[in-house]
Amino acid sequence: MTPRATQMRRLLLTSAAIVLGFAGSFVLADEKPKEHGDGPAAAYEPSMTTLGQIKVEIPGRKADDPVMTQEEFQKATTIYFERCAGCHGVLRKGATGKPLTPDLTRENGYDYLKNFITYGSPAGMPNWGTSGDLSESDVDMMARYLLLEPPAPPEFGMPEMMASWKLLVKPADRPTKKMNDIDIDNLFSTTLRDAGQVALIDGKTYEIKAVIDTGYAVHISRISASGRYLFVIGRDAKIVMIDLWMEPPAPVAEIKIGAEARSIETSKFEGFEDKYAIAGAYWPPQYVIMDGDTLEPKKIVSTRGNIYDEQTYHPEPRVAAILASHFKPEFIVNVKETGKILMVDYTDLKNLKTTEIEAERFLHDGGLDSTHRYFITAANARGKLVVIDTKESKLVAITETGGQTPHPGRGANFIHPEFGPVWATSHLGDESVALIGTDPDGHKDQAWKIVDSFPALGGGSLFIKTHPNSKHLYVDATLNPEASISSSVAVFDISKMKGDTDPEPVVLPIGEWAGIAEGQPRVVQPEFNKEGTEVWFSVWNAKDKESAIVVVDDKTLQLKKVIKDKRLVTPTGKFNVFNTRGDIY
Repeated sequence: MTPRATQMRRLLLTSAAIVLGFAGSFVLADEKPKEHGDGPAAAYEPSMTTLGQIKVEIPGRKADDPVMTQEEFQKATTIYFERCAGCHGVLRKGATGKPLTPDLTRENGYDYLKNFITYGSPAGMPNWGTSGDLSESDVDMMARYLLLEPPAPPEFGMPEMMASWKLLVKPADRPTKKMNDIDIDNLFSTTLRDAGQVALIDGKTYEIKAVIDTGYAVHISRISASGRYLFVIGRDAKIVMIDLWMEPPAPVAEIKIGAEARSIETSKFEGFEDKYAIAGAYWPPQYVIMDGDTLEPKKIVSTRGNIYDEQTYHPEPRVAAILASHFKPEFIVNVKETGKILMVDYTDLKNLKTTEIEAERFLHDGGLDSTHRYFITAANARGKLVVIDTKESKLVAITETGGQTPHPGRGANFIHPEFGPVWATSHLGDESVALIGTDPDGHKDQAWKIVDSFPALGGGSLFIKTHPNSKHLYVDATLNPEASISSSVAVFDISKMKGDTDPEPVVLPIGEWAGIAEGQPRVVQPEFNKEGTEVWFSVWNAKDKESAIVVVDDKTLQLKKVIKDKRLVTPTGKFNVFNTRGDIY
């Protein structure tokens, strides 16, 4: 950290640190032992929230199994799915975290497990006991639970999908023209995380046009190539398809594609606009291709298979980011645990052709460069970026970011004064922002290399954003343990960036501008309006507290509007229709 960055960080510190829990709750953290792993990266490991609702039975009992009632086993399974499975895997065979199968846990023993759960480790295991997240009796129960065989959640195939599929309005019964006066291109689909809804907010009037029931904790919103249909997917793997032409916009189809999921996308290649939608599941590990007008499932593909480098079988490789290629009729599918990127040709679903690219683990999120040819994605547990040429469907580069746990969202494309076209990512585990060169023709020597790295506010960043019409780069620090940092945003003037000097950010007190009196609101996900003249921030508070959307004038960096409404319950991701449809970021 540079002296300037250290000074800036000290100015932002407060005496009490607040850490965001796995299930979205807020936990006081100022009494946590400093040597244990409770940092932002650990706090964000994705939970299997909805798997915790599945009823399970204790697997076949053995004579030497620890005593555990069925009620305790169900409670322990719920805790495991919600707080542990994101790292250690649903079947406890390991993912970002180490395996926790009985052959290993019994070798270590009950006392070791109890202490490890209680105190955590510097390597990233949260200190569940001393933090207060788990009671002493819960820790005892979890230690016993890990000595038993893990339960396997049920599979979710075509019969289950068809049973969940609802065609609410047939295509023939939908409007033949737009029936409302909404400027759809400047509409923001805003996740109301804990309410299980999305709010559609007008980008000009700031008016909420509709609040629509969806699945739990909508992860992303995606737009059909025509711009008419909005697709959202929740962590419970429920997809809702919304017709934006209707008055008011309303769902026309829905389906569940598993028990846990994160990603959805639609076909964009010429001739296939709006034809297909694709969604990927965390459990079961699979993706499904659906009809783009109705969500009727057409093809389910399992992602179980061998890890690319170890060549050993993995039973639950989760599907992370999915993007649509602009150069071919292909979907780009990230498979986390096997470290593979799949280029799925959707021209013939009966004779499905897939190019399997060996990349890196554990693949998470990413986006396209400014030309839309190259896909840049984070292998976040290994601190690397993977670059794929979507025109040639092949690996181009794997590059170290120099930081811990890159978390770009879609990333940010801009023209650096010295390095030319670059794409940027921030990090969960540290304060750094890394820039990778993206111009193999004009800046060949810098292409796919980290050309610069500089500090922002601190670790815990989830999203970084700019716009072709903006000269600013915005970096949040949502999961930073310091209250004043997590409620602020760093803004960098792109025109003043120099390769030999760390740029000086302007710090915007977004949380303070929101004027929220109670709770510990966190600022998350900058999103531009269609014109690139305003940037919107979610001020994300607890479910029973007031939240808000703060709108900033991009040119002056001054507060322009605070949107408050009782319906804005835990707002997080915001997706502008025009920018999302065009992959503009």
